[in-house]
Amino acid sequence: MVPKFRAYIKDTDDLDYNDVPHKGHFVYGNLIKGKPNNDVDAIVGDLIEIHDEYVNVEWWQAIEKGSAEQATRLKDANGKKIYVGDIVRMQRLGFHEYACYEVKYFIQDVCIFQIVKVTDGSTLFESPSNGHDVEIVGNVHANPELLEAQHD
Repeated sequence: MVPKFRAYIKDTDDLDYNDVPHKGHFVYGNLIKGKPNNDVDAIVGDLIEIHDEYVNVEWWQAIEKGSAEQATRLKDANGKKIYVGDIVRMQRLGFHEYACYEVKYFIQDVCIFQIVKVTDGSTLFESPSNGHDVEIVGNVHANPELLEAQHD
């Protein structure tokens, strides 16, 4: 099964201790949403077995509620899968300059990018038809400095 979600885990010691597969600080898997009044969700591995009374998965990792990042169906120019929360660099529509965008959300095959860094300090939304003109340069967790708007 192809992971549809990822979550950033600050302390990877727990991941190693519990044998949760991860790439750096990210856990990739399926999302299980907690009850509305709980403050946790979970990223889980593949389903092992299911019975009337319980469900058993390969592994699970509790995450902060609402922190899961959905995979888009897009890949960047280097073939990397684009997730909500990624920071990408692409050319602004109608301009020759490049800018950094945060991938804000993905709904029904439409990926929305919000510009986060441009010389005139503007904020706008764009939705390119594919990811071929987009390059992932970071993500909101590991590269928060890319989110700071640059104003001249």
